[in-house]
Amino acid sequence: MSEVICPKDKIVFDADRGEYICTETGEVLEEKVVDQGPEWRAYTEEENRERSRAGTISLTVHDMGLSTDMDIKAKDRIKAMRLRKMQLRSRIGSSEQRNLVKAMTILERISDQLRLPKSVREEASIIYRKALDKKLIKGRSIEEVVAAAIYAACRKSNIPVTLDDVANYTSAGKKDVGKAYRLLLREDITEVPASDPKYQVMKISSLLGLAGKSMTAALEIVDKAKKLGITSGKDPASIAAAAVYIASNLNGDRRSQREIAEVSGVTQVTIRNRYRELARELGIDIEGIN
Repeated sequence: MSEVICPKDKIVFDADRGEYICTETGEVLEEKVVDQGPEWRAYTEEENRERSRAGTISLTVHDMGLSTDMDIKAKDRIKAMRLRKMQLRSRIGSSEQRNLVKAMTILERISDQLRLPKSVREEASIIYRKALDKKLIKGRSIEEVVAAAIYAACRKSNIPVTLDDVANYTSAGKKDVGKAYRLLLREDITEVPASDPKYQVMKISSLLGLAGKSMTAALEIVDKAKKLGITSGKDPASIAAAAVYIASNLNGDRRSQREIAEVSGVTQVTIRNRYRELARELGIDIEGIN
């Protein structure tokens, strides 16, 4: 741990890099944080069951891990395997259970690829189960609703994962995942607080390898913009990208609009329009950084 003293409300977790960072000073307080999730990966429901620890209750398993598996290491192995097969069929016999088996497998795969913590996975599972109960899956692919649930869970946990990040690991397009996400909000499946641009600043800065002073300057720009109401109704990622662009260039840590666009998922045109707006409203001299 660093000796830097940072107020608790200024510490955020960068899931991409496994680091706790102080938003006030830009210092990395703790790095290489151990993932508390399982050390194994499962790509099917059966693998998930076989590799999980005994007695573990998990919302990311279709039956939450409450059922019991039959031991096939018996004298009459063929009979035991037949009985186990019958048990598995009865456990996932309903269409809803089959849906959950597929959905939870997809959820684990996407979460693994995004390296999401267990708490976010379980929140996404809760959101998906509520959507299934309200029959919102009908007419939509399971994958796009799972992806939307994951995105909503990340937003609720202030994890800087964009819709593009989630959609990249699915066969569903960003447009369909976005529609499913808006449906979850419209049907009151979950409530998602307005995203704070500062979390996107942390992510973009980390991916670009910016110096601490540049990240701190970008956070200050965001704070000033929020106080003046400039960020209201604006995409948080676009505000963050513009703030990073201004701060990095003013601090001699120059990053191009193209570089920032690549890691933020915001177009260069949007970054250009937003940074000019921020500079104008905040009275920042941007001469020479165009």
